[in-house]
Amino acid sequence: MPNLVVDTTVLPPADRFEFWYALVAQETGPAHISSAQLDNFVAYAQAIDLGSIRMTSLRYPSLDSARPAKLARRVEENVYQLALPLTGSSSLIQDRTENTLQPDNHFTLLDTARPHVARHRADGPGLAHTITVQIPHPSLPVAPDRIRRLLATPLPSHVGVGGLLVHHLRSIAAHPEQYQPAQAEVLGSVALDLLAAAFAQYLDIEDTLSPEARHTTLRARVVDFIDRHLDSDELSPRGVAAVHHISLRSLHRLFEGESTTVAELIRAKRLEQCRRDLANPLVRQPIHAIAARWGFRDKAHFSRLFRARYGRSPQAYRTTVAHQGR
Repeated sequence: MPNLVVDTTVLPPADRFEFWYALVAQETGPAHISSAQLDNFVAYAQAIDLGSIRMTSLRYPSLDSARPAKLARRVEENVYQLALPLTGSSSLIQDRTENTLQPDNHFTLLDTARPHVARHRADGPGLAHTITVQIPHPSLPVAPDRIRRLLATPLPSHVGVGGLLVHHLRSIAAHPEQYQPAQAEVLGSVALDLLAAAFAQYLDIEDTLSPEARHTTLRARVVDFIDRHLDSDELSPRGVAAVHHISLRSLHRLFEGESTTVAELIRAKRLEQCRRDLANPLVRQPIHAIAARWGFRDKAHFSRLFRARYGRSPQAYRTTVAHQGR
């Protein structure tokens, strides 16, 4: 999937901060930014378009950013900004709400057209790492007065629907090349539905969600459950349906329009775990033990499935990867 990558280190040190400032102004609007690293501002950005929303992965030194009312009025479009710190910490102030976000525990939302202050601190001499998502107001299907109650409020990013949203965003940011350009709109729609569901869960207004958002959220819960129980002998479509209190028929309907059934998804994910273990030189278990760990008790059946998916036998794959690593 096409994405824009920015690296300030390709510029002379004296030009780096000015370039970064222009990038921030373009992405989120003008702001007053200060940092102890202005003379040699080492920073990186990767921007990914996801249909109506835009995600950016940012690495930067400690800095302070302020958008007073005068600059907020110069913002051309009403946009929310989701902020998800992955390392370092962020203190945010908007609408008289001030909070600190802990990395891998919180995300929040700012309104870029309203005054706010942000203080980002890296861990020691390293760079802070944050994922942001720019969301036009009309794209988020939650009433603005309800969203305003959550501005600059820490929302859990490691549990519940918020955890599903963050997993989705981090997967895209980590490997955007694994997605086709045609998938961008779908990925963005999933992110919006999960964000709306996370807000609805936090505000206890889940009954207001659209059928599409409910569908997306339930499907994300199902996939997350499958990911966390791949090594369980109990994992099956019928068991997944029972855990989520839906019929087997309803579970299958969740995946209508997808290129895979629930059973095929489970099998593909288990095969991928086997492939990773076979490629890992630290995993020295016999092939049949690896296969059994991930739910394949029949060695011959596993070998046929593995060859069909990866084009070679498990032993040939393990040998080839081992030689490549020397």
